[in-house]
Amino acid sequence: MPYRSGGRKGRLPLGKLPPDVMERYLFGMTGARSRRVVVEPSLGLDFGVLRIGGGEERYLIVSSDPITGVTERAGWYAVNVSANDVATSGNRPEFLQSVILLPEGASEGDVRSLSSEMHGTARRLGIAIVGGHTELTPGLDRPIVVTTAFAVAGSFVTAAGAREGDTLMMTKTAGVEGTAIIATDPRFNVGLDRRTVAMARRQFELLSVVEEAVAAYGTGAVHAMHDCTEGGVLGALYEMSAASGVGLEVSGDGIPVAPETGAIAAALGVDPLKLISSGTLLIAVEQGRERDVARAVRSAGSRATAIGRFRGGEVVLGRGALEEVVTRPPKDEIWRLHEGRQRTAT
Repeated sequence: MPYRSGGRKGRLPLGKLPPDVMERYLFGMTGARSRRVVVEPSLGLDFGVLRIGGGEERYLIVSSDPITGVTERAGWYAVNVSANDVATSGNRPEFLQSVILLPEGASEGDVRSLSSEMHGTARRLGIAIVGGHTELTPGLDRPIVVTTAFAVAGSFVTAAGAREGDTLMMTKTAGVEGTAIIATDPRFNVGLDRRTVAMARRQFELLSVVEEAVAAYGTGAVHAMHDCTEGGVLGALYEMSAASGVGLEVSGDGIPVAPETGAIAAALGVDPLKLISSGTLLIAVEQGRERDVARAVRSAGSRATAIGRFRGGEVVLGRGALEEVVTRPPKDEIWRLHEGRQRTAT
């Protein structure tokens, strides 16, 4: 039977559910209670944590993510996004399961392309794919891939661990994933010069935060980490602040933006800070230990920049002489582009 919505009342926008809707309908509806659950679902948390084993403290860290809006390199995305979430605990993901939903008319070549891409990506990250489910599903116009990554660890941090006085550091640049998506999508890259498109496509290679997250955590100076996914850097810093219960003062002008991201933002009228940015990691660092973390991240082949400080009060973003109080995660610019295209088509 076709899907029937519940009517226009309370109709939801594209993208991640708004925080108030998640609070009402998701976070409290978690089935049976278990004493093994250490980290329960909550706004801004990247993964769940279960206590396992006997006397020695061991934890199972679990995170699931879907790939819904891309067709090119979907297997690469699918492995990286859930691996990134687990890595924000400070631990290397070890195992992965997948659910692959293919549209009617998909071929064996489509299955081979997706599975080989996932295999190669997982192998490079040291992740074993241990199972899943694959089917052809009616009503789809593109593949949908959902992955769940796992790690077994003796310790971890979450996005909720930031403390007042901590320095907020950010790896790479803003809008990494969104830059690559726009560059490869013919609906959006029309009018962009070839050099910009070529440089933007290379940001696919920056999508993983596994090495830099593990290296940063190894310093002992990290209190919290969060991956910048939907809503970009601005959404992630809001979620990190909300999860930790600590205010945040951020210098928007100090947030690095790659030249190709800036060119795309200017051409399409998007805000790089609100552009989906898997591959960018936010790190709450003990004050005075910033150099240690920057050095560790650099040893992992990335870079980290101090962009703000956690403090009491609200989330305040400074841009030039203006200050903006951030009261909720923004709509991701990718979804805004999709909605604009839909309105144009009708």
